[in-house]
Amino acid sequence: MKWNKYTLLTTTEAEDIVASALADAGVQGVEIEDNTPLTEEELKGMFVDIPLAKGEDDGTARLNFYLDPEEDNDEILGRIKEGLDELRSFMDIGQGTITASETEDKDWINNWKEYFHSFRVGNIFIVPSWEDDTPLPTDEMVIHIDPGTAFGTGLHETTQLCIKQLKKRLKKGDKMLDVGTGSGILGIVAVKLGASYVLGTDLDPCAVNAVNDNKKVNDIKEESFDLIIGNLIDDENVQKQCDDDYDIITANILPDVLVPLTPEAVKHLRPGGIYITSGILDVKEDVVTNAVRAAGLDVIEVCHQGEWVSVTAQKPEYKR
Repeated sequence: MKWNKYTLLTTTEAEDIVASALADAGVQGVEIEDNTPLTEEELKGMFVDIPLAKGEDDGTARLNFYLDPEEDNDEILGRIKEGLDELRSFMDIGQGTITASETEDKDWINNWKEYFHSFRVGNIFIVPSWEDDTPLPTDEMVIHIDPGTAFGTGLHETTQLCIKQLKKRLKKGDKMLDVGTGSGILGIVAVKLGASYVLGTDLDPCAVNAVNDNKKVNDIKEESFDLIIGNLIDDENVQKQCDDDYDIITANILPDVLVPLTPEAVKHLRPGGIYITSGILDVKEDVVTNAVRAAGLDVIEVCHQGEWVSVTAQKPEYKR
């Protein structure tokens, strides 16, 4: 099958947030091309060696994405351009131009796998399901993950920030709500850390197969991790299904979603419960912390990794 290929020219500093904007517009996969060399820390975090980038790092990045010719490409491109205009209001995304071409027949949706290898977050070893011959450590927690077409491999800084907070905050027996669960990686890590129950929500139906497959390969019991499709912000059916007092709520989502989500999420958090957010570009840190405080939560920790931020808050034990 031939696909319509589009290449978006941006900057290396903006490539992650632009890729997130593409996902929000309905793009299910992005190839990022740049000449940014890997740091020593990044190389140490990878289980296998990755060739250093070739050519001079000129600060530009090319984001390739593919659309089915039978889809309404103009509508999706329109949403992308709206998203880019919004990003331009608070950051430099470079040219932001999009050029089109047609691909040859290829399994492009799986080609990115050659760039995603095993890595660690502390003592948690995350390995993609297709690396069957990877030697597994015996003294670390091992998570097998295959995102399918759902976002969330765990390699991205925002997911790593959430995992670090879960390791720090989650107690055995806790119940967790994971908003925007994607591949289910945070829910799986939570169960492995001792959570008694996880409920995930997501807007993308693709998350169903991704979560089910990843639960199976990680030996997660069905009753330990459920998933519902819908929007917690305004879907009454989803709100009713989430009507419980959770010990922890995680939301690895962009700030424009976190702001309206937070007041609703607070309703499902028990007094003393922990609210872990990420997906926040550093220039939007104040937007999220202000929204969290406005919802009646106490900010207890703000963590940075690269240009990304995680805000962790707690619901007061008693109303003030």
